[in-house]
Amino acid sequence: MMPRGYAVESAIEPQKIVLAITGASGVIYGIRTLGALMASGVEVHLCVSESGKMLLMHESGWDGENIYAFLLGCCTDKHPDSCLKIYAENDFFAPPASGSFINSGMVIVPCSMKSLGSVANGIGGNLIHRAADVCLKEKRPLVAVIRETPLNLIHIENMRTLSVAGATVMPASPSFYSFPVSIEALVDTVVSRILDHIGIPNAVSSRWGV
Repeated sequence: MMPRGYAVESAIEPQKIVLAITGASGVIYGIRTLGALMASGVEVHLCVSESGKMLLMHESGWDGENIYAFLLGCCTDKHPDSCLKIYAENDFFAPPASGSFINSGMVIVPCSMKSLGSVANGIGGNLIHRAADVCLKEKRPLVAVIRETPLNLIHIENMRTLSVAGATVMPASPSFYSFPVSIEALVDTVVSRILDHIGIPNAVSSRWGV
């Protein structure tokens, strides 16, 4: 018998995924990943860096008001069991900052070189860096979707360090064999691989040989 005062998590609770959008061009990758997660019945814990917010305004047309409503509006196929929680980048009291917050992994998409370097070197300067550090220490999946070219040696060494530590470094390198006919379809070839690496079944994009 469970002692009084102890809560038992329901077996039907939705899967929890930590998502971060940082200040690298290609914010559409983050938006499309969020949409795919929300369509999968996932509980998304999202942090957008201040630089990421600037990219949202510049590349996606966000007016700077009510980021929750804007991002939720981008999710056109929301599953009834999914939900979205958003935290400020300086909120170290948010659940993803603690290893006791059970989740199925984290995705940083797009991942700026600043965020890559901070996580690779254990610099927990904001909630995104801290949440990524937690995933590494708790041996949970961490996917860093980098969007930079060309790469200098410092970038490459940081990617190597993060890979050795257990993360997946995934360049935002879309595929063309499915003959995508829109930017969204092209982006989704990367989104599908992201979901694969955090264990989310999906049919976001066509697969080779299928």
